[in-house]
Amino acid sequence: MSTATASDAVPAPEAAPALDARLRVDRAAFTLDLALTAAPGEVIALLGPNGAGKSTALRALAGLLPLTGGHLRLDGRLLEDPGQRVHTPAEERPVGVVFQDYLLFPHLSALDNVAFGPRCQGRPKRAARAEAAAWLERMGLADHASARPGGLSGGQAQRVALARALAVRPRLLLLDEPLAALDARTRLDVRAQLRRHLAEFEAVAVLVTHDPLDAMVLADRLVVIEDGREVQSGGPAEVARRPRTDYIARLVGLNLYQGTAEGHQVTLASGTVLATTEELTGPAFVAFPPSAVTLHRERPQSSARNVWEVEVTGLDLHGDQVRADLAGDLPMAADLTPATVAELGLAPGSAVWASVKAAQTHAYPA
Repeated sequence: MSTATASDAVPAPEAAPALDARLRVDRAAFTLDLALTAAPGEVIALLGPNGAGKSTALRALAGLLPLTGGHLRLDGRLLEDPGQRVHTPAEERPVGVVFQDYLLFPHLSALDNVAFGPRCQGRPKRAARAEAAAWLERMGLADHASARPGGLSGGQAQRVALARALAVRPRLLLLDEPLAALDARTRLDVRAQLRRHLAEFEAVAVLVTHDPLDAMVLADRLVVIEDGREVQSGGPAEVARRPRTDYIARLVGLNLYQGTAEGHQVTLASGTVLATTEELTGPAFVAFPPSAVTLHRERPQSSARNVWEVEVTGLDLHGDQVRADLAGDLPMAADLTPATVAELGLAPGSAVWASVKAAQTHAYPA
């Protein structure tokens, strides 16, 4: 009689993703082709420049825009597959949506706005309003239940819209620029509240945003789209540390270059060479923050191995720093104090030297 050992055990199969989608949407001059998967409780942020396909992806997930190819499964249920002629209408999908402008019904109270979804699902008016009251309580809006949207602040309206989306008990929550309509101070508070509510949400959430801070704070994973395709995905820290396109580099505030590495040097297509601390071979990226750039009127006699002659093409206030745009063999951005700008007498057209220490660069495989 044989005895099974741990090595004989059959590994448990991986759980199927809660969201399994291949979104193919063909339009006149644009094609979206994006694969998305997510585990229960995961928050995905879609990032990308204007026209990249973020809103198209969100509308396709919601059922507001039919797929021309691919498929959409939610919790194992096939919601859409053009090849099999399956298309579940938007109103029959277990999906909640928070639109950028919230789209609250202006003639209804906050309570009845939230109760609208459960009522559409067939629940009696009294039960739907009781559920709505519970959601407003969770959002800290119990005292505003009778207020109409016109009497709510931006932050309050955003929380009513979120409560309305969650009240239908969605298995997929879609948020389209949910903080874009808020002023800076309100945005800070509502972002923190939204993070807490998303952390408690047990299903999948997909967030579209242009704001890198919203994405970094709210999402477990970033999916960056350009021209209808994914160009990078990963955890916020990984994407911020290792951007793979100029768009992502600008988004997270880095200067980014691509070339060929040999040892501690990366040679760009232009012939410019950057010294790095990492040792690599083959195609590579090099990134460094604008704060790593030091400007000098004369060629510096320092330990910095990266030194280039550049020309100032623009100066803009960037928080409490001045962002200098620099052109030359290595175009870049530099962050300077106003005192440094004054001391160097910088202005558009100024010829200066830029230096970056190798220790302040970060090289990684392309």
